[in-house]
Amino acid sequence: MRRAPKPLAISCRIAATLAAMALVGGQASAQFGGFSIPSIPRSSSSTQKSADGCPKGKSKSAGSSILGGLIGQGVGRAASSAGVGSFFPSAEFADTLTNAIACRLDPEEQKQAAEATVEATRGEEVGSTSSWTSNTRENVSGTSTITARNDELASNGAVGRQCITVTDVIIVNGEETTANKRMCRAPGSARYSLAA
Repeated sequence: MRRAPKPLAISCRIAATLAAMALVGGQASAQFGGFSIPSIPRSSSSTQKSADGCPKGKSKSAGSSILGGLIGQGVGRAASSAGVGSFFPSAEFADTLTNAIACRLDPEEQKQAAEATVEATRGEEVGSTSSWTSNTRENVSGTSTITARNDELASNGAVGRQCITVTDVIIVNGEETTANKRMCRAPGSARYSLAA
């Protein structure tokens, strides 16, 4: 008669598997310079993109997600240091940056791009612009420029929301990405935010 595995035996097997993965990860860490949460490269010409221009994700099993995450971190770090890859747009700047721009910028660059947008919108005039240069990567910069004004009228004929079109241009290692965004401000509001 065969006995069912004891919980302690199962725990030991899991611990041994995790230790082996950590050893492989430590060796990869030494080779690639450490792990962080980097971008995962999407350099294939057949890579599918979502409507906003960022690479589409695929659903994975839990096991492949863990293993892929460990391998992807090392490869992604090496790729991001070479300027290849995509990042996760930060929810903190979701009211200021489009995903098409945010997914190409690391978190610090997203902050700089959002600050440039806010600075440009303070001018409120078509042609107001603000530029930035990355503090974290070489050859990454961008501008935000107000390119159009289109205020909305309220139902009584008075000016309702004030709306502008802002054009963001970023350059990452010589590759230019341009995205237009409509931003509006309700009467009495202090700042513009992305309009739905």
